[in-house]
Amino acid sequence: MKSYVKVGLAALTIGAGIWIGASFNNTATGAGTTPGTTDDPVVTKSYVDQQIQQALNGGGGGSTNPTNPTNPTNPTNPTNPTNPTQPSQGTDEVKNVALKPGKILIADAGTEFIVRTGNAVIYTEVASGVADLTDGKDLLNGETAPKNHLLSFPREGRGIQVKEGQTSNLIVMVRGGYTIK
Repeated sequence: MKSYVKVGLAALTIGAGIWIGASFNNTATGAGTTPGTTDDPVVTKSYVDQQIQQALNGGGGGSTNPTNPTNPTNPTNPTNPTNPTQPSQGTDEVKNVALKPGKILIADAGTEFIVRTGNAVIYTEVASGVADLTDGKDLLNGETAPKNHLLSFPREGRGIQVKEGQTSNLIVMVRGGYTIK
């Protein structure tokens, strides 16, 4: 083949490659949306937090403050400080509770516990148990409640107690309402 034909084919191939590459590049940059436009708005963290809170509160768009009543003598502590066996008010706030041997920490429906120190066992008045969300299994009455596992109490009448033979307090992180018996 003659050299001018080879040069012509090489120039045609290079030109076609440049034209195809430019076409794909324009299509790729034009296909996406530009951040900050109405199609892809830039939002602040506070706006995202507000939207998440509204979604968690049922999407009503209401106040982000908790609507649960609190103890009038101490609005920052919803438990009754004069009588710890009285039920607490349910809040989303996490409280550290010290449970003495011989006492039972009974959860309200939907309450969550995390055993931090000490040895705890599950207490239930019925055959069904407590959900260990960390391991994805049910714990039945008398079974050991593992430390640092998130336990969910689907109904009232279930809780935890200090394991028999332990003399020190049990420290439990609690989110939700509870009663000490």
